[in-house]
Amino acid sequence: MANSYAQSILRTTSTAEALDIVRRLLDLADTSVLSVDFDARVSEEPVLDALLELLPDTGWWTETDGADGASSDAGDDPHAHLPLYISGCGLPPEAVDRLIAASGTSPACIRWDFWAWPAAPEAGLDRGGPRGAYVTLCLNAQDIDLTEPAADHSLFVHVAQVEAERAPWLAARVGLRVIGELVMAPV
Repeated sequence: MANSYAQSILRTTSTAEALDIVRRLLDLADTSVLSVDFDARVSEEPVLDALLELLPDTGWWTETDGADGASSDAGDDPHAHLPLYISGCGLPPEAVDRLIAASGTSPACIRWDFWAWPAAPEAGLDRGGPRGAYVTLCLNAQDIDLTEPAADHSLFVHVAQVEAERAPWLAARVGLRVIGELVMAPV
């Protein structure tokens, strides 16, 4: 598993506001290659059913202390193993609204994966590469790992570790500023 570094630039209760900022960030980026990855922590059957309908062949797993854990790889029934984590990779960007609706109030992350960030001459940075070229919207969570549930949503920009100056530069391009520490984020 690779890692990028992420920094929060927005906390909001409005998914519309967060998606507007995502759109503006993607307008800056080279999105000639663009896909979406999705992760959620699911505790309720109706949410699980809605997500499985959208992502019928997706992977899921449990992280229960003291147990071996169940998973889609083992052929287990997800309904018998709530709470669980569910994940979908390489999804079309058009799926975002349906994923948000299906997630309900469950902690979930939607990550836009694209080709590159633009050059940031004011920060002394050339055009970025695909490593670290992501935007993540964490729904009902404060953190990318979905361990800190919240009543609002957090938006993160990802950058390569050696290009940490790109995060505040990107935030400024969309009228915001960084509001959290730069954290390592598995992708």
